[in-house]
Amino acid sequence: MNVFDRNINFDALLKFSQISSSTQQHLKNVYSSLSLCMLVAAAGSYVHVVTRLFQGGFLSLLGSLGMMAWLAMTPHNQETEKQRLGILAGFAFFTGVGLGPAMDYVIAINPRDVAVPLVCGDVIFLLDAAPVLPGTLMSALSILLLVSLVNMFMGSVMLFKAHLYLGLLVMCGFVLFDTQLIIEKAELGDKDYIWHCVDLFLDFVTIFRKIMVILAMNEKDKKKEKK
Repeated sequence: MNVFDRNINFDALLKFSQISSSTQQHLKNVYSSLSLCMLVAAAGSYVHVVTRLFQGGFLSLLGSLGMMAWLAMTPHNQETEKQRLGILAGFAFFTGVGLGPAMDYVIAINPRDVAVPLVCGDVIFLLDAAPVLPGTLMSALSILLLVSLVNMFMGSVMLFKAHLYLGLLVMCGFVLFDTQLIIEKAELGDKDYIWHCVDLFLDFVTIFRKIMVILAMNEKDKKKEKK
């Protein structure tokens, strides 16, 4: 399996009305695996925030990368399916632990804000039927990079917030785009639902992080105004 193979016929991405029953089942498997990832990641975050048995940081990052590499090197077949699901769960767990420090920060400001990114993320994944052009996403990424470079010298809070909101919008677009790619790959015979789940899970994690930062910044601004 070449995990970097992105040779997709983009003209076929918009043909949602012609999805086969096997591809529909494939999508069910992808989203079932995604639900598993989200639950395990939540457990990983809980372990960091409440029990402190594992701390998010460099080691959790290494754990996530190691699990992803292991998953990529494990062939996709019926004999390895349970093993790969276990590796996927391990990847999600270490990713959840890695979210712990960000959750600590948000909890310190307002504990109620922790649940909001989860709800927003779920809504975003329920709205993944609209077509998104690849060129639009690439242009948006270029703008994000330019804003980041400019703000390295300016240190503007407004630019930082603009980068956050634009980045959140771009990631929503990538959820739609990655879902379309998964459909197209499945129609072409690639039914590796476990690896396809990784694409969407990484999108969700990025969205979750951005929403947490936005909520934390807004809460701090409210507290400043009250003073």
